[in-house]
Amino acid sequence: MLELTFGFFLVAGPAVVFAGISKGGFGSGAAFAAASILALVVEPGLALGVMLPLLMLIDLATLRPYWGKWNLRAALLLIAGGVPGVALGAALYARADADVFRVLIGVISVGFVLWQIAQKRGWIRMAARALPQWAGAVAGVIAGFTSFVSHAGGPPAAVYLLSLKVTKTEYQASTVLVFWAINIAKFVPYAFLGMFTVETGMANLVLAPFALLGAWLGVKAHRLVPERAFFLLTYALLTVTGTKLIWDGLT
Repeated sequence: MLELTFGFFLVAGPAVVFAGISKGGFGSGAAFAAASILALVVEPGLALGVMLPLLMLIDLATLRPYWGKWNLRAALLLIAGGVPGVALGAALYARADADVFRVLIGVISVGFVLWQIAQKRGWIRMAARALPQWAGAVAGVIAGFTSFVSHAGGPPAAVYLLSLKVTKTEYQASTVLVFWAINIAKFVPYAFLGMFTVETGMANLVLAPFALLGAWLGVKAHRLVPERAFFLLTYALLTVTGTKLIWDGLT
C-alpha cells in the first residue's frame, strides 16, 4: 500500500518535474529516471502506477508545441510495434514478483548509462544508413516492452529515429507522439493488473502541477539548455538508483 507521507512527496515532486523536463525537451530518453527513483521508496508496481497518469498528462501538455513536426511514418512504425510490446510486458508483470521488477528497472537504468558511454567512446556506432522499416517495428516492440516494465521506452525508439538523421525538433516531436500512443495502450493493462489504487490517484492529484511545470520547463529547455549538462545529471541519477534497485532485488 502506498503511504502518502511527506517523505514520499519530497522524493516524488522533483522526480516528476525531472520526467516532465525530459519528455518536454529531451526526447523522453531519461523520463524513466523518475520511476527508478520512486521504486527506491515504494513497491515497483506502485511506482509505475503513480507515474503513468503523470506521463500521460505530460504527453498532452507537450503535444501542442510539437504538433505536426514529427516524422509520421517512423512514429507509426514504432507505435505499431509498441502495442504488442506492451502486451509482452503485461504478460511478464502478471507472472513476476516485485523483486524481478526491481532488478529489471535497475538493469535498464544502468544499461542505459553504459549504452550512452559506449556510444560516446565509439565502442558502439549508430547506423550510418537509415535502418529498414522492419527495424522500426522491432524497435517499437522493444520500446513497448521496456516502457511497460519501467517507463523506459526512449532508448530503443532513439536508435531507430536517429538512424533516419532526423532534426532535433523532429526527433523530439516523434517521441512525443510515439509515447503518447504507447502510454494510452499501457493504461488498460495497468488498471487490470491493479497498479492503480486510491492512493496512487491521490498522489497524481498532488503531483499533477509538478508534471505540468516539468513539461513547460522542458519545452523551454529544448532551445536553451545544452543536452550534455542535462544528461550528465541523468546518468549519475540512473547509475545510483539502478545499482540500488539491483541490490535490493537480489538481496
